[in-house]
Amino acid sequence: MSPVVPLIAEQAEACASVPVLKQRGQREVFCGLTGIVWLHRKIQDAFFLVIGSRTCAHLIQSAAGVMIFAEPRFATAIIDERDLAGLADANEELDRVVTRLLERRPDIKMLFLVGSCPSEVIKLDLSRAASRLSQRFAPNVRILNYSGSGIETTFTQGEDACLASLVPQLPNTDERNLLVVGALADVVEDQVRRLFDELGIAPVNFLPPRRSTELPPVGAHTQVLLAQPFLGDTLAALQARGATRLAAPFPLGAEGTTEWLRAAWSAWGRQAAEPTRFANVVGPKRERAARSLARHRLELQGKRIFFFPDSQLEVPLARFLSRELGMKLVEVGSPYLHRTLLDRELDLLPEGTQLSEGQDVERQLDRCRAARPDIVVCGLGLANPLEGEGMTTKWSIELVFSPVHGFEQAADLASLFTRPLDRRSRLVA
Repeated sequence: MSPVVPLIAEQAEACASVPVLKQRGQREVFCGLTGIVWLHRKIQDAFFLVIGSRTCAHLIQSAAGVMIFAEPRFATAIIDERDLAGLADANEELDRVVTRLLERRPDIKMLFLVGSCPSEVIKLDLSRAASRLSQRFAPNVRILNYSGSGIETTFTQGEDACLASLVPQLPNTDERNLLVVGALADVVEDQVRRLFDELGIAPVNFLPPRRSTELPPVGAHTQVLLAQPFLGDTLAALQARGATRLAAPFPLGAEGTTEWLRAAWSAWGRQAAEPTRFANVVGPKRERAARSLARHRLELQGKRIFFFPDSQLEVPLARFLSRELGMKLVEVGSPYLHRTLLDRELDLLPEGTQLSEGQDVERQLDRCRAARPDIVVCGLGLANPLEGEGMTTKWSIELVFSPVHGFEQAADLASLFTRPLDRRSRLVA
């Protein structure tokens, strides 16, 4: 069996110092409320109550695709004209809604009050409301708050705000432990846990947990391994509790997953005691993932891809597509380039990669039309118009909703890019 050696960027120059095109203009992104769609599935005894408008309610309902007879774990407390005009006491109305909700749903153990643009407009203090309601319903229900407002944010920052609100609730520990931070599909979390078990790394905890009663501990000996690149506020909150971050690429693709695991392996100091264990555990899984990617590489090799800024996953995805599938990067746009979190990713992008930060949608559309890439990764609002112009698109939000992390999902991630191209070729034929 060939050893699993650390990645060497032979054909990649460090992009950390490459000039970045700063964009400041009209944006086309979902708001942070969208994060509820995957978070309410992850924390199984939590409920997300949005304090917003009917537009907020329609957005989440449409994005989640919940059937009319389903009883989901999210809802919207509608701010109507009486609230906006100051004719009703918004705090009294909120207390009434929360009381009715908890009486009807005794299974709720954690309630998030989620702010929106309308609640911020009327200056509704949800942090004070959460504190007041927590005292009333403790110890049965823990009530927290965070903002999902779309003002100067992008949709994945909803998860960041939610997890950051959880950090003060985490119990203290003096024990050394590994904390994997970022919502992962349950099947992926199980796979990751088995890998760490095989590597002899323990204890390993996950944030967010599957149940609110299983909040992971944190302390000065906690080492944080981020699973998502958009968790800057959560990381800062954990570091304020004494935790340290393990720098690594993100676990997308065979290479990224290998180096993500290696960061924990190296930090745990297992190399000296068991020098071959990492290769024996990770090697076969990496090779299997690489084989599963081979047929996708045949379809994607040499294809040109353009990323509009949307999810903050753009840089890790670009690294995966260029290095493991041979795609050419026309432009890699991201709402925000958090250089600390992306340090290992930026170093692995090909020399000359055009990076852009923020958005001026009209100018970026002009660049995209001029380049005529083979595939465009963008938000839903841009996809249909570009498809109408004959371009092939991939919805960036699908890359967040789908299980794409780890070895077993590497081919599934690649297929999210081969399928639109296949669909276009069939339509043309």
